[in-house]
Amino acid sequence: MLRTILITLLGPMLWGTTYVVFTETLPVSHPLLTGAMRALPAGLILLMLNPRIPPLEALKRHAAIGLTNIAIFFALLFVAASRMPGGLAATLGAIQPLVVILVSGWLIGRAPHPVQIGAGIAGVLGVGLLVLSPDARPDPIGVAAAIGGTLSMAAGTLLIDRWGRMGTPLETTTWQLILGGAMLLPVALVVEGLPPAPGLTEALGYGWLMLLGTAFAYYVWTRGIGQLGPSTVYLALASPVVATAIGAAVLGEWFSPWQWAGMALVIGATAVGVSVRRREVKPLTARQ
Repeated sequence: MLRTILITLLGPMLWGTTYVVFTETLPVSHPLLTGAMRALPAGLILLMLNPRIPPLEALKRHAAIGLTNIAIFFALLFVAASRMPGGLAATLGAIQPLVVILVSGWLIGRAPHPVQIGAGIAGVLGVGLLVLSPDARPDPIGVAAAIGGTLSMAAGTLLIDRWGRMGTPLETTTWQLILGGAMLLPVALVVEGLPPAPGLTEALGYGWLMLLGTAFAYYVWTRGIGQLGPSTVYLALASPVVATAIGAAVLGEWFSPWQWAGMALVIGATAVGVSVRRREVKPLTARQ
């Protein structure tokens, strides 16, 4: 189990680089197109590793996962990143573990352990201490996008747990990226149009996001959900930790005592949230 956790953790750690790569190397004026260009090529690259088209029923489920976990999430993620500091967006995204564990009892019949709820709240507080600054100015559209993206990815996480065993993790990752990216691309072109021709910096930024931040990161994430269940979502708290550490390294700043306290809360919440087992919920008919 520990090996699976550590491998899965690589996904959120790579996601922690997304904000700085987007804001420093890619066209911030085209967030939807950035989301599509992150997903679709990554899926096509993975398809070359496993050139197989799943049955129609499986494709329908992959499409639902791709819509929630990729198309909607990527669109709203980059809209939020283009309108407000990454730290604030990361804090809003930290509510995802709470959403997943609370909804999972209704959707897939697993009641959250009270300790997991406490861990989710601690994770949100920890991320807030770690990344928020007193001069943060929330943008209403950015806030709505960050929360909407978090809810969408939470739904995708639950669908992967429910349907992810219908194929291999590679297949599930491949087709959610292809179908999600294919849904987002025409919307991006209609709304935003084409960006300026990419130079070397943009090419390197897209390459990082597509290969490591998406193809590899989403493969280990999907694989982890299949083995650990929705509790995997607590590992996503590592993303703002990495994002903050990158920002501190770039600026040459040491963490403040409050930030160290926030990091300790995040690490503790992650460890507890992943390790505590949830209780099975009896079917409604069995309770009557």
